Amino acid sequence: MGERRIQISAGGVPVIAAMNNSGTADKFWSALPITGRVNTWGDEIYFSIPVTADEEPDAQETVEVGAVAYWPPGSALCLFWGPTPMSAPGEIRPASPVNVLGLIEGDAEVLGNIADGAEIVVEKAGG
Repeated sequence: MGERRIQISAGGVPVIAAMNNSGTADKFWSALPITGRVNTWGDEIYFSIPVTADEEPDAQETVEVGAVAYWPPGSALCLFWGPTPMSAPGEIRPASPVNVLGLIEGDAEVLGNIADGAEIVVEKAGG
């Protein structure tokens, strides 16, 4: 991860994430800026984005705190900060495998302060 960084803002909560160099991350980067409405599922925010990508060979069935991922079945961006309804103890499990695009810098748990239905904006971070 490195040079490409995004800012995600919703409900007065801004976070920065560093993007990786995957093919799906490239498609996502090209589609920015993106706005949507927050949906929550456990300690996950997800929302549909105008990106279409297949599941990558290294798609992950579990992710780490702060993962920014693309969920191919729903064409959705997912932000994880804790367990989902499908998680076993000690893991974060998406509904199905996701393409990890990057990682939130700092405390991802602040995402828990964002209400379902809030407007969310994802854009390239300045600087």
